[in-house]
Amino acid sequence: MTTENGQTTASQMADAASRFLDSLSPDQTARTTFHYQDGERVLWYYPPLNRHGLALRDMDESQRELAMAVMATGLTEQSNGQAKLIIEHEAVLGPLEKEQNQVTFDRDPELYYWTVFGDPKSEDPWAWRVEGHHISIHFSVWKDKVISSTPFFFGSNPAEVRKGSKKGLRILGAREDLAFELMESLDSGQRSKAIIYATAPLDILTYNGSRVSLPPEEGLQASQMSGTQKELLMGLAAEYVNQLHPDLAEEKLKALRDGGLEGIYFAWGGPVQKGTPHYYRLHGMPFVAEFDNRQDGANHIHSVLRDFDNDFAIDVLREHLLLYHIL
Repeated sequence: MTTENGQTTASQMADAASRFLDSLSPDQTARTTFHYQDGERVLWYYPPLNRHGLALRDMDESQRELAMAVMATGLTEQSNGQAKLIIEHEAVLGPLEKEQNQVTFDRDPELYYWTVFGDPKSEDPWAWRVEGHHISIHFSVWKDKVISSTPFFFGSNPAEVRKGSKKGLRILGAREDLAFELMESLDSGQRSKAIIYATAPLDILTYNGSRVSLPPEEGLQASQMSGTQKELLMGLAAEYVNQLHPDLAEEKLKALRDGGLEGIYFAWGGPVQKGTPHYYRLHGMPFVAEFDNRQDGANHIHSVLRDFDNDFAIDVLREHLLLYHIL
């Protein structure tokens, strides 16, 4: 698909990544780039830690603008704004942890890393990643097509800012509110099917696995919901899919609208009460979305969109008989 300026999303990504790479020194390039076949490409995590790639703190102002332009090519205006807020959120969390005497990491908005795998100027597959505390986004590109846009992780701590100049800010509030609205719409029989855990799991169950590993679909199937409930479910699914650039999201949403939604299961863990630890997931092969708000007094969100078959473009490349050692 093409964007308003006539470019495909893939070509926009290639152009933005090339401009970013061209701005780097040899040392910066060595830290930023890996071969596409490198196993680093399928390693990901969402806590604060040192990562491979080039951190914002090691870029000059013009390089930071170019790096942010790369990130924007995969996102909508809204999700790009959320990503920036998550980065800025480190400045909220740091003082909060000091106040509570719970300092465990350096909460630094400059500790977000950009990594490129392969050569965006070539005809071969290549990929890019932006990762740091509560952000891990991955896009794989081949020729003129984005062949994977998952895993896609956003988190927020605190989930709701409860004091200070940003009081009331809920970066990921919609995906929590929609889920509660759906749960509250269920009758007792539907709710008993939807609730699969009495208490919320400690984290998202897919965690940071390179491949999705989950039990078979569990919970309440969309085919057992009313029309209004299906609309709520579709809205919740769209909350995750619409993080992606519209050209990428539309294909996934169309698949759901054209019958795929009926096969989605909605599962819940924990009480159906705001302010208490809770968890949910949407699961219908190959679509998986997970949400967990358990830590820090149920004020700490982890959420992720996964593709059961094609995270990191593994399935697309297998189909085209590109046999990399990581498969």
